[in-house]
Amino acid sequence: MIKVMDKAIIITNLTKIIKGKCILKNINLSVEKGKICGIVGRNGSGKSMLFKIISGLVYPSEGRVEVFGDVIGKDVSFPKDFGAIIEHPGFLPQYSGYKNLKLLASIKNIINDDEIKNAMTIVGLDYNDKKPIKKYSLGMKQRLGIAQAIMEKPKLLILDEPMNGLDKQGVESVRELLKSLNAENNVTILMASHNSEDINLLCDEVYEIDNGILSKL
Repeated sequence: MIKVMDKAIIITNLTKIIKGKCILKNINLSVEKGKICGIVGRNGSGKSMLFKIISGLVYPSEGRVEVFGDVIGKDVSFPKDFGAIIEHPGFLPQYSGYKNLKLLASIKNIINDDEIKNAMTIVGLDYNDKKPIKKYSLGMKQRLGIAQAIMEKPKLLILDEPMNGLDKQGVESVRELLKSLNAENNVTILMASHNSEDINLLCDEVYEIDNGILSKL
């Protein structure tokens, strides 16, 4: 029997209603620590909203979300020890990738410059590149988003379409990165992907959201 302390995420009877429309309906989900959990569903099914609620960016209308033992919105505003990509990574377009990450890292101030550079190198970006974000390709922005998500070495990653905009080589390298983070650092990963191959290769368990209703596949 799996104890509550072995869970990274516990979602109980979660419902989200916006302007009278039910976006998420009575969601129940638990994700074990050290597992990779996949969420699939068409656009507009509720995946991104679920990820936003887990991340503390949006609060549920009903129910509760617990991450590493903390109730989001009650014990803490945002989960501790997590990194995320939700929808399009948001950066300051006039600054370089490295400067963007340095600014973000200064919020918590728990990593040094070498760790920022290492995260960029891991995802295949040059930290010496002075080019502003506004001149980045979609794939480069996505790589930077992944670097931002992993740079502080979180124990939980919440990734909404992490392969978006990446070429074949980029997809393969990110898959290997996620596998190694999970295997070597016991990072729990919750990810959504339209690519069934990503889900099949990476995930220990898979759920589908359809019209706001979550079911296990």
